[in-house]
Amino acid sequence: MSSKTNHLVTVLVVLFLIIPFVTSVDAESSHPHIVVIMVDDMGYGDPGSYNANSKIPMPHFDSLATDGMRFTDAHAPGPLCHLSRYGLLTGRYPFRAKPNQWRTQPTIAEKRMTIASLLKENGYQTAMVGKWHLGFAEDGYDKPLPGGPVDRGFQSYFGIRASTDIPPYFYIRGNRAVSPPTSRIDANNSPDWSPIQGAFWRAGGIAPDLQLKDVLPRFTDEAVEVIEQHAKSKTQKPLMLYLAYPAPHTPWLPSRKYLGSSKASMYGDFT
Repeated sequence: MSSKTNHLVTVLVVLFLIIPFVTSVDAESSHPHIVVIMVDDMGYGDPGSYNANSKIPMPHFDSLATDGMRFTDAHAPGPLCHLSRYGLLTGRYPFRAKPNQWRTQPTIAEKRMTIASLLKENGYQTAMVGKWHLGFAEDGYDKPLPGGPVDRGFQSYFGIRASTDIPPYFYIRGNRAVSPPTSRIDANNSPDWSPIQGAFWRAGGIAPDLQLKDVLPRFTDEAVEVIEQHAKSKTQKPLMLYLAYPAPHTPWLPSRKYLGSSKASMYGDFT
């Protein structure tokens, strides 16, 4: 992820969801529901709420700014996205850990407090959907993957280990691969873009049933399912959901619905 000053390294949106309770309000259920949405590599000037000349229509995003609170001063703790993720979840500077070991080992220490573990201890039901990028203890993909979200405070998880341009590509539910990356995908890039822009991804292992273009819609569906199931459960525990999209980081893979929807080419359509 770029650390240029005109880029928003992470966009963090905290929403208070209105999920009706049929039970009486007590000390536990009076806490607000929390949804943290993190996006990856989006430009500070992409949303119209931050740039009147934006070429990318984002009506839902902009409505959050209009109806809520807009922040204009934020700082990333490091030049790459896994460093920001570590800082967000732990409240610590990433140089205090070993963030670059994420490819084979967890970067968050086993008993390190996270926002998820803190909220769980205070009565929240915690869930994560999306890009983790903070490492698992990897020793093959046909066995549990320790050190991930469900071992760091989240009670449920569905997502991917890193970006959708970094193999191997496979979904994880809880601490296990939904389908191991037993197939292979060739590298790809887009003509007229730099080698690491456009529909760029690296060659490597991939789960047989995974399509990179389907990852974002799948995460949205999974997040909606988390919210709906929480509401149906009628639990008195408030919900904390961390939804970490791997976009608009490469590969830029806009769905057919959004092709031509912006004036910023395939990047804008994907964003």
